[in-house]
Amino acid sequence: MDHKVIVGSQEWCGLPGLGLPAIKARVDSGAATSSLHAFNITPFRRDGQDWISFEVHPLQNDRSVVVRHEAPVVQQRGVKNTSGLVEARYVIREQLVLGDQQWPIELTLTNRDAMGYRMLLGREAMVGRVLVDPEGSDHLVQHTAEAVEAMYAKHRVERTGLRIALLATDPDLYSNRRLIEAGEERGHRMEFLGVKQCYMRLDAQQPEMHYRGRDVLERYDAVIPRIRPSATFYGCAVTRQFQAMGLQCLNSAEAISCSRDKLLASQLFVRHGLNVPVTGFANSPLDTKDLIKMVGGAPLIVKLLEGAQGRGVVLAETQKAAESVINAMKSINANLLVQEFIKEAGGRDLRCFVVGGKVVATIERVAALGDYRSNLHQGGHAQAVRIQPEERKLAIAATRAMGLDVAGVDIIRSDRGPLLLEVNSSPGLEGIEGVTGKDLAGRMIQELERKLGWVRPMHSEQADAAPVSA
Repeated sequence: MDHKVIVGSQEWCGLPGLGLPAIKARVDSGAATSSLHAFNITPFRRDGQDWISFEVHPLQNDRSVVVRHEAPVVQQRGVKNTSGLVEARYVIREQLVLGDQQWPIELTLTNRDAMGYRMLLGREAMVGRVLVDPEGSDHLVQHTAEAVEAMYAKHRVERTGLRIALLATDPDLYSNRRLIEAGEERGHRMEFLGVKQCYMRLDAQQPEMHYRGRDVLERYDAVIPRIRPSATFYGCAVTRQFQAMGLQCLNSAEAISCSRDKLLASQLFVRHGLNVPVTGFANSPLDTKDLIKMVGGAPLIVKLLEGAQGRGVVLAETQKAAESVINAMKSINANLLVQEFIKEAGGRDLRCFVVGGKVVATIERVAALGDYRSNLHQGGHAQAVRIQPEERKLAIAATRAMGLDVAGVDIIRSDRGPLLLEVNSSPGLEGIEGVTGKDLAGRMIQELERKLGWVRPMHSEQADAAPVSA
């Protein structure tokens, strides 16, 4: 045992072959494989062998340092992620430096943006060489911030890609921070614009967008609108102005407006032949009893047209309760929908994240005990799931019906097949990225690049390499 290295719960490691003299690793003897944070992973062939190029942010909470590397592929391996789903990862072999010792280890490459540490040191890399002291940390090396800065100074990159504006309300919201980070990771210049600080000049010859404290905004290549429901009217007006100025928007103002009107959205779904729960809408309290009857009677769901994140949704369990809720809401001139209650769903629904006409992630949301609303904002929890082909088809068709580039599509499972609940044009990233471990913010940036025809510059040797065949 004398020759073994004693490590704590976290340690500074080195991967010199990757150009990483210092990277903080989470020591996890419960994980079999070691993993490294990597993005822009691109397979290619060299001299008849499978290779990959990839980039690494070696420092926590610092995406301005980018180290690029190419390595031969040892294999592709199925690894269970934090959600318990098997994820196919590339495996490379590199020399690990730990204290005054070094040896070769295998590393799987995955995007660890949802995790705190850029590297995880697993059991297979430590067997026979390492003892873990879980109470301590940084037993071997302690690098100062100045020392780390000197190591990576030459790797700080200048943003030379697209100039993208993120149009939203709160810059500290998880989804907004992730989109800024994902854009910067891919070399773009990202800028946050507060919706309410924007104002506009309408002119056929010279339309302009102004910003409080900055006068006329400079030219952007694209805009990502993330409009909260309370700012729909003005946010869509600002987005529409950017569209009039010729900017590409990831979700148009018209599509966002349609998605926010639950009645209009339901009518569009029906027009496109998409199955929805039986829904009723009426103007007068005189029609309340017939409205309840047409959706199959109580129990039923009453939804405000302007509600969001599970708010403004009420379960009426009896005929009397349904009449009381509907008439009370109508008495204050609130617009509402009445919808059949799908008992067999058991307080569960699916949130499908659609980008560019593809379902890229799906979670099943489960309502908190004693509640029927599966929304995570209402205390529900979620797990990653694989969806059925008909559910995938429904999610894609609903997004197309709305004209959206990016959407969160909510589907409920019933005895008569999947039913479409609603489509969210500004779906949150925190819950679904955390559960699935997928880089959905990055997928959104990639979709914007595709729409603009922007191609990431490649190194000459990578450009000459042929991609790995599927």
